[in-house]
Amino acid sequence: MFTLEEKLKTSMSHSKSTAFRPSLLIVCTLLSSVLAGCQIMPSFGPSEAPPAAVSSPKQENIESHNFQLADGQNIVGSLATVDIRENDTLPDIARHYGLGYNDITIANARLDPWTPQPGSQALLPLRFILPEAPHKGIVLNLANMRLFFYPQKQPNTLFTYPVGIGRQGWNTPMGATKIVAKRANPTWTVPESIHREHAEKGDTLPKVVRSGPDNPLGKYAMPLGFPGYLIHGTNKPYGIGMQISHGCVQLYPEDIEVLFNKSKVGMPVQIVHQPYLTAWDQDMLYLEAHEPLQKWAKQKPKLKKKLVGELKRISTEQNISIDWEKVDRIIERADGIPTPILTGSPDIAELTTAAVQLDHPEQLYGQPVVEELKESDWALLAATFDNETEAQQLAAMLSHQGPPIPARKMEKDGVYQVIAGPFKNKKEVKTVAQRIRMDFELDAKPLKPGKVN
Repeated sequence: MFTLEEKLKTSMSHSKSTAFRPSLLIVCTLLSSVLAGCQIMPSFGPSEAPPAAVSSPKQENIESHNFQLADGQNIVGSLATVDIRENDTLPDIARHYGLGYNDITIANARLDPWTPQPGSQALLPLRFILPEAPHKGIVLNLANMRLFFYPQKQPNTLFTYPVGIGRQGWNTPMGATKIVAKRANPTWTVPESIHREHAEKGDTLPKVVRSGPDNPLGKYAMPLGFPGYLIHGTNKPYGIGMQISHGCVQLYPEDIEVLFNKSKVGMPVQIVHQPYLTAWDQDMLYLEAHEPLQKWAKQKPKLKKKLVGELKRISTEQNISIDWEKVDRIIERADGIPTPILTGSPDIAELTTAAVQLDHPEQLYGQPVVEELKESDWALLAATFDNETEAQQLAAMLSHQGPPIPARKMEKDGVYQVIAGPFKNKKEVKTVAQRIRMDFELDAKPLKPGKVN
């Protein structure tokens, strides 16, 4: 089984396909190239599945963004579960509940992100330990790709959002800075380095991209004191929770709007990388672990040693007993779930059993709706598969592009076709075919009106 990192490397070196029947190897590489060849968090061994639902009543909603903090409080939120329905993807569920791709996938490693089994349960890791930094302005922890916002005019209030950050080679910088400007409906002046990157793939970018669906900055942008770096929205919302950008910090469109309206020019911004987080909740000590990002991967032994030293200090000063084998398991699991570490404390299975059960909403926020194809519509044959699941995976990935490429799987002559569309005309078909070639290394075949079936 490929890790996501291995899938990325395979995709980056894979030659352009000219066939319409991709192999399983190509399917395995598709996820890594869905969002402009991004660098993604590595996957880990399966975490324990959420237990079967019990008879307690389900809640309709749960808070995922806005929390009130008591003095000294450094952990917020609750774990939850939700049943998966037909056509759900983990990225859809993540966005609806204020999570990123990294959050939902490392907490549900047993589930396929794009074709999870209907009737199974998704664990929603909606409990967060705050990074060690002053509760002032914006604090961004690169390790878990999450932003924490402490508004000046709302004391003891926290807003938290998942983010997308810079990929390897374009790392988001660390340190203290501030917001230096605010721009609604921004234009994007394409840096020369990005021009060259796209040109090498046969894609020519304009010098300036106007505000609109093709603008990667989305509707709001806030330049930072680090020259060339911004906090902004995105036209690729399903890249949130990935290392996808050229160094900027990206938020879901609905989240950046709130942050933009509440932020002020001059607001401090602190960017840290803290993969191991601890916090007390009442009389229990919790540990939240993430795999260090690739830039810091070689420092993992040093980071772990520092954590163990701090825990030993706490153990001595507080006269408590820590379950060190459990600490090792949490670090190895690296699933981002705050877990008690005192001797005799509940483990992950008990935590998931006690998780809040949520009713599935009628429609997940932002979930793509694929229109039916009419006889008068243009379409594209993106690929053909012998395996239905592989076809459904590609169809889901296309539908979650930014802007979306509506797609569905269709059975014909014993094989499964992935058909993209509807499109208005031949020009639009050509544009989308180029996008599929760039992002998926597939040569999609145009289908004239009336040629789908």
